[in-house]
Amino acid sequence: MIVAKGIVKKYGNLNVLKGVDITISKGEIMAITGKSGAGKSTLLHILGTLDQADAGSIYFEDQDIRTLNNQEIAKFRNSEIGFVFQFHYLLPEFTALENVCMPGLIAKKSENEVIKEAKILLDYLGLSDRMYHKPGALSGGEQQRVSVARSLINRPSVIFADEPSGNLDIQSSKDLHSLLFKLRNDFNQTFVLVTHNTELAAMSDRCLEMRDGVIIS
Repeated sequence: MIVAKGIVKKYGNLNVLKGVDITISKGEIMAITGKSGAGKSTLLHILGTLDQADAGSIYFEDQDIRTLNNQEIAKFRNSEIGFVFQFHYLLPEFTALENVCMPGLIAKKSENEVIKEAKILLDYLGLSDRMYHKPGALSGGEQQRVSVARSLINRPSVIFADEPSGNLDIQSSKDLHSLLFKLRNDFNQTFVLVTHNTELAAMSDRCLEMRDGVIIS
């Protein structure tokens, strides 16, 4: 599904990624672990087209991502990729439902269809009674589930999650872990997770460890 080869990224004189090769299969839950500064998040952002590599290639279903211009990349990202981050990044002035709808509306889909899909997702995630609440009225676990729903609204091919349980309590973390695997089982959804959570990493189909800008296992 995704094949990246020889990914190199430098920030000034700092070599963050030193020729990383990685292949991600459809329906796989892959965890990327390693100490802070190993290059995990940088790799995730490059695979998710949020950042550009200095060298190397990324193929997504045989599409060479590096041949796309900025407008094409933005359209590709919005339709094919979902993101879940540690701090949710929900817009505080909008309700849960409105936050979930945002990527669909940006993609210029029918507003009625986007709202219908968002309600279905929020109900699936156990938030049917919270969809008209703003983020400030939601718990951390509820906010993270809203961000998961938002990542799914355009039915992306892959979801990249950067420390998705890093800001949650133990129970909310367990609930999120169970949710990700339920999504994979119900929808064959692909997940790539950067995590320090050893429990989540151990549950994944495959776990890669990064150290000093390379994958070591």
